[in-house]
Amino acid sequence: MSSWIDRYLATPYRDGAMGPDAYNCWGLARAVRHEIYGRPLLPEYGRHEKASPGAQRDYHLQADLMEACTPEPGAIAAVFRGSLCIHVGVVIEVEGRLAVLETNQRTGCRWLRVPDFERRYLRVIYYRDRA
Repeated sequence: MSSWIDRYLATPYRDGAMGPDAYNCWGLARAVRHEIYGRPLLPEYGRHEKASPGAQRDYHLQADLMEACTPEPGAIAAVFRGSLCIHVGVVIEVEGRLAVLETNQRTGCRWLRVPDFERRYLRVIYYRDRA
């Protein structure tokens, strides 16, 4: 496996953390998109509880700037419970196959193949930068 993935896998989850020593799910997604895939660095936004009004406002602000897509390297994987965005990951390529890199309090940083990631959550929407 690539050493760049190992670097992220070694970082712990921490609420509000934007890296490089620890990440929350948004911090990890924005860092990997920027550092590995050369995409623009997305805003930090604020520190919110998952389903808070502030977190949902920030999700909509960012989603409106992006477009829905199928999984592709660098895309954000947004996880929903009902209409609420509760978690994000970032699509990466591992051994020639697509996976989602994510972090959370329970598991820490890990990657799951796209089908395995999608099986864990009821609804996932992928987003990429608008062309």
